[in-house]
This record gives sequence, C-alpha cells and structure tokens, in this order.
Amino acid sequence: MTDPGSRYAEVARRSLLVDTADGQVHAVLPIRFLPPVAGWYHHTVVSGDRLDLLAATYYGRADRFWVIADANPLIDPEELLVPGTRIVIPPDRAG
Repeated sequence: MTDPGSRYAEVARRSLLVDTADGQVHAVLPIRFLPPVAGWYHHTVVSGDRLDLLAATYYGRADRFWVIADANPLIDPEELLVPGTRIVIPPDRAG
C-alpha cells in the first residue's frame, strides 16, 4: 500500500501479482517510468549536502527530495552527493 501523496500512488493502482520460485505470490509495483526533466538549476554538491536538505532549500519541503533524485538518473545514487558533483535541481513538478 502506498501513501496517496506518494509518487508511486498512480502506479500502485496497477499492482501486479508475481509467483516466486518457492511458490509464494507477492504484490509488486510495475516500473515507474520517469518523464524527461529539464533542469533549471545546477547545484555543485558540497560536504554535508543531503537530498532532503536540498529539497527544503529549493522547494521549501524536505519530502520532495525524490524530485531531485529523479532528475539525476544517470548519476549512481552512491555518488549523487559526492562533493564536487554537479546535480540538476529541476522545477518542483508536483508543487
């Protein structure tokens, strides 16, 4: 079950049932394809940056951290906040 405000809320309505090799059945979410995002700002990561803090700074809401993560799909999540990395800060598409 997903929160109604979750970015997965629409996808969750189409959950799938999958049989595993051991005979169990699990409800899973289908892949959520990301639309292209044209970023309007680039941020150079500094020591101590966190996605929730960046979201709070740019959007006024720490829970919008995933908007920044989604806008940077080509960067390995482990490297997203390495100091010196340039990341895209897109417009907040959900307001």
